[in-house]
Amino acid sequence: MPAVTAVATSELPLASRQDGSYPRPQLMRGAWADLDGTWSFRHDDADTGLADGWPAGLPDPREIVVPFPPESTASGIGEPGFHPVVWYARTITADDLAAAGRGDRAPVVLLHFGAVDYRARVWIDGHLVGEHEGGHTPFTFDVTALVADGADHLLVVRAEDDPHDLTQPRGKQDWRADPHAIWYRRTTGIWQTVWLEAVPETSIDHLRWLPAGTTAVDLTVRLRGRPAAGARLRVALRFDERDEDLGTVEVDVPPSATGVDVRVPIARQRNGQAEHELTWSPEHPRLVDATVSLLDADGHPVDAVSSYLGVRTVGVDRGAFLLNGRPYDVRSVLSQGYWPDSHLAAPSRAALRREVELIKELGFTACRIHQKIEDPRLLYWADRLGLLVWGEAPGAYEFSPTAVQRLTREWMDAVERDASHPSIVTWVPFNESWGIQHVADDPAQQAYARALTDLTRALDPTRPVVCNDGWEQQNTDIITVHDYEGDGAVLAWTYADAAARDTLLSGMGPAGRRILLDGAEYRGQPIMLTEFGGIAYQPGTPRADGWGYTAAADADDWLARITALYDAVRASAFLAGSCYTQLTDTLQETNGLLTAAREPKAPIERIRRAVRGTP
Repeated sequence: MPAVTAVATSELPLASRQDGSYPRPQLMRGAWADLDGTWSFRHDDADTGLADGWPAGLPDPREIVVPFPPESTASGIGEPGFHPVVWYARTITADDLAAAGRGDRAPVVLLHFGAVDYRARVWIDGHLVGEHEGGHTPFTFDVTALVADGADHLLVVRAEDDPHDLTQPRGKQDWRADPHAIWYRRTTGIWQTVWLEAVPETSIDHLRWLPAGTTAVDLTVRLRGRPAAGARLRVALRFDERDEDLGTVEVDVPPSATGVDVRVPIARQRNGQAEHELTWSPEHPRLVDATVSLLDADGHPVDAVSSYLGVRTVGVDRGAFLLNGRPYDVRSVLSQGYWPDSHLAAPSRAALRREVELIKELGFTACRIHQKIEDPRLLYWADRLGLLVWGEAPGAYEFSPTAVQRLTREWMDAVERDASHPSIVTWVPFNESWGIQHVADDPAQQAYARALTDLTRALDPTRPVVCNDGWEQQNTDIITVHDYEGDGAVLAWTYADAAARDTLLSGMGPAGRRILLDGAEYRGQPIMLTEFGGIAYQPGTPRADGWGYTAAADADDWLARITALYDAVRASAFLAGSCYTQLTDTLQETNGLLTAAREPKAPIERIRRAVRGTP
């Protein structure tokens, strides 16, 4: 291996105590350049930009604040109509490259995009860098050769997002001109952070931590570039909360390998009577710090990154959801991840932390992120502050070979991106038969739903998978039900006991849909009420178009209704968890526990008492 300048691992940040700004919180280096901020912008409704040479620069541009979508007011554009093609431009400066850490030991410059909806093409100085499809998942380009001189260079991005293409995974983005029913404003183009990072020629590209019980973790390391003969990988674990080293493992890296798998034992967990002192849970969100180093044949670090993990297991057994081998009541809330001024993009990094804090303050132990692949920095705060998360695919609305390919590819990328987060405890590839509207009687759609559920298990065998949240389920690990009955007494009767359970599973469900399809059997899986409530209440001046599944007259009536519904859930002999709809008001949906501005609609302690049943 050529001589290199050693990487100083002492320069690495402590991943478990980061400030929430780094875009990839479980693979951290000491330097990076944030490219968010003011960019040039153009709509291209006639789609003539390519022919007119816009990759070399935008004529008569406007200004936009990245990463806020142009439909949002936070972007400075605020035009929510149909604009299927948009362009962005920004200069990459020498200061940007210096902030990214470019130098002798990190000569390779990577350009990262957190998410661009839906299809992106990227140029530097008119030279095509690459393309990506998928509106919720990250992508990276090696731009070293194009910025090698250290001068200023023009970065141009074209994003294409056809609002009428129902094969695109879109989640809650409306295909109509204005939001209707349960759908919201569209999010086009860049909506997560754009950033630069410099790395060595051979570097650590991706980490995946999966639990091997509570005594070890399995780490998969993907490399960028090919290591030379004699290379080794070192993994060191530390529990900073107790100033305790948990062990170090070194393994050989085969020449020219693209990745390494290694099992990392956790020394202190050998004492089974004490293993709970390190495990992660919402009540005790303990994080283990990790330094992962790629070494040359002489033992010098070629690359090193800081990461973290949580020691915990999840599973299902005998009608219960299990966390660290014990039954755990999943008390969840539906989170749309939508803000009035910035849409799918959070208005600030601080807002991501506050979102997690509010969910916990309201009395919940979990959230179901609905129809969105959330910003990794929110998942970091869920990891650090202690919140269970259900990860869900944004649905497409058409069943066709193209829709199948697009959703499958994007979902695979999402699972790969997020599998290391201890907060994520369940995967949900489908919701309410969206994109598989005829799954009840179409064998092809049934095969697709089963296959994507099984594919999710193949990618991550450590978490339960919900086949089709709400109804018409097949090979599901958790049976989930959506029921917006507004009368607590009726809800209590529906979920009372084993006889009620058998009636629910053998007949038509609350929405007139079968819970289990023919051929799918109840095998003792946990049963959860994963959408309920949805009670509209608008303190102050109400929206004329505001609605919920039921409505309350005032705050006292609203709290009484919520309490009655939760009393029914708590009285059930078989429900293993629940998910209340929803966390916040979202445009015309006024059924949140919080307003769209994240203000509680009643004193938060009263809402928490209704949710928990105790103060």
